[in-house]
Amino acid sequence: MTFDDRYGTDALAGNWRSRGIPQPTTVAAENDLVVELADTGFTGAIVGIENRLVQLEDRFGKVRAFPLGGGYLIDGKPVVLVAPPPSKPKGRVRTASGSLAVADAPARVARASRIFVEGRHDAELVEKVWGDDLRVEGVVVEYLGGVDDLAAILRDTRPGPGRRIGVLVDHLVPGSKESRIADAVARGPHGPHVKVVGHPYVDVWQAVKPQRVGLGAWPEIPRNVEWKKGICAALGWPHSDQADIARAWKRILSTVTTYRDLEPAFLGRVEELIDFVTE
Repeated sequence: MTFDDRYGTDALAGNWRSRGIPQPTTVAAENDLVVELADTGFTGAIVGIENRLVQLEDRFGKVRAFPLGGGYLIDGKPVVLVAPPPSKPKGRVRTASGSLAVADAPARVARASRIFVEGRHDAELVEKVWGDDLRVEGVVVEYLGGVDDLAAILRDTRPGPGRRIGVLVDHLVPGSKESRIADAVARGPHGPHVKVVGHPYVDVWQAVKPQRVGLGAWPEIPRNVEWKKGICAALGWPHSDQADIARAWKRILSTVTTYRDLEPAFLGRVEELIDFVTE
């Protein structure tokens, strides 16, 4: 015998709590897509994705990073942001430095010639923009703790034909300690095989275009204030200890994706060193 169940199936079966509530749509986080954070109302256009963080630029040019996933609105409707599928390159692909990429090129055996970079942040910036090119060329970038260490490094590396040394230092301006050391190296026995160049900035942070962090220009910091802490204060970022400074640099570095994000005075010096050690 067949019974007609007038009450239907189990009323509590399934996701009954969500009935009648609009379910979020999955949307690829493509550049220039405008989204709103449901909890804070922050609205911005997507300008990039890195380390599963979506970067949003508001109407004032300030860029903030938020995790992919739910909690976003598009035109008032809930969405879940996911990373867009990788697009197939059209034509010749370029590296972050603007060079033509060499497909499937293995890293070259390291040359005897190499580049020394003053400062860990400088080294990280060079790696991010020129890393692919340097691996193809077999150029190793080494960390230089300070320009005062240069004389000892040259004694150890013994520059000569086929063993060129390029050096990038901060704040290389006329009359500075850095410029005097560079001049002494040029006049010394290793001069023909060593090139010391530098950018004019107080710190490599300034090599990143200020618009990338929402500034019209990098602010002037009084001499009695530690420069990086002063910059963080101007940006409204925490700056009480070294961990805060490290996090600030990571935020700045995350805004750099290609050479277009860097100032020409820095770009030119790095390219000059690469040319010198690969001749």
